Amino acid sequence: MKNTFGTSITLTLFGESHGPEIGCVIDGLTPGLRVDEESIERLLARRRPNSDLDTQRREKDPFRIVSGVKDGFTEGTPLAILIPNSDTKKEDYDRFHGAARPGHADYTGYVKYRGFNDPSGGGHFSGRLTAPIVAAGAIVLDALKAKGILVGTHILRLAGIEDRQFGDSETDIALLEAAEYPVLEASCGERMKEAIAKAKAEKDSVGGVLETAIAGLPAGLGEPWFGGVESQLSATLFGIPAVKGVSFGDGFSMADRKGSEVNDCLRYENGKVVHLSNHQGGINGGITNGCPVIFKTAVRPTPTVGVEQQTIVPKTGENTVLSADGRHDPCIAARACPVIDSVAGLVAADLLCQRFGTDWLAQ
Repeated sequence: MKNTFGTSITLTLFGESHGPEIGCVIDGLTPGLRVDEESIERLLARRRPNSDLDTQRREKDPFRIVSGVKDGFTEGTPLAILIPNSDTKKEDYDRFHGAARPGHADYTGYVKYRGFNDPSGGGHFSGRLTAPIVAAGAIVLDALKAKGILVGTHILRLAGIEDRQFGDSETDIALLEAAEYPVLEASCGERMKEAIAKAKAEKDSVGGVLETAIAGLPAGLGEPWFGGVESQLSATLFGIPAVKGVSFGDGFSMADRKGSEVNDCLRYENGKVVHLSNHQGGINGGITNGCPVIFKTAVRPTPTVGVEQQTIVPKTGENTVLSADGRHDPCIAARACPVIDSVAGLVAADLLCQRFGTDWLAQ
């Protein structure tokens, strides 16, 4: 569906990095959900650059909800959010003279849209468009929290520095909500920042691996085969710029282990089903099993770097060399955490509404 994802709850993105506004339309939200604009602002603030280790493009994101909300509650009609682009500098991209920046979608976008697209700042492919995803996600995450479902993401690994994995998901998600930097061990965060600063000094960038937990989902969500929870989450997560890998539970490491080591044994305790481990990440056969859904996303290094690289000018057919200095993040891992939270929340809400009906969120 191109710029739209979801089944019962859908989200459509629009806009360009240096256009007048970006935004989204959320359709399928039940009437009566509380919309807390302060909550939206808090989540947008987590995504917003706020240090010397982030891009110097400083958008304040004064969002406007222009439809679908009345007196602080959803109406049940399409909810539209607009966010202006105010700190744009198209002239920064004029000096590239049409050269395709390596690692960006400049070349593929030129081919796809025959040169009619606006490539400034990445255009429609820009991570800037994750801002409306976060604004929409905040609404849904609040609704999920009211139903006892929590979502949290931390940087698991960055430049060879590793944080600990999730333990008790609910406790760790609460810890992340209060954390200044999205890690479970504060000392790891300081070392990660040092690695990012080093990459920035070298006019380069670094990537990372994020780990996300969705706690409180009931068993029975999702469909087998192509409608599975992994399928729906992966399809949406790969829509986020910079995400290059997704794995669930123990993921690729299971390939080197025995079945007896990675199967999650079950028991009844006080009439309830209990899993003795969660190697599968809370999903069997594409369907939630009642354990926290745990997944990891690999985030590539930011493609805009000051190191000289070979490239082409698609319009003229020339070869050239480009040093793409500009306003960019030497690492987007920390700012990506609320984006992953938002996508996870939107997909989880969609799965719940597919199973129980759209009114379930407001009951």
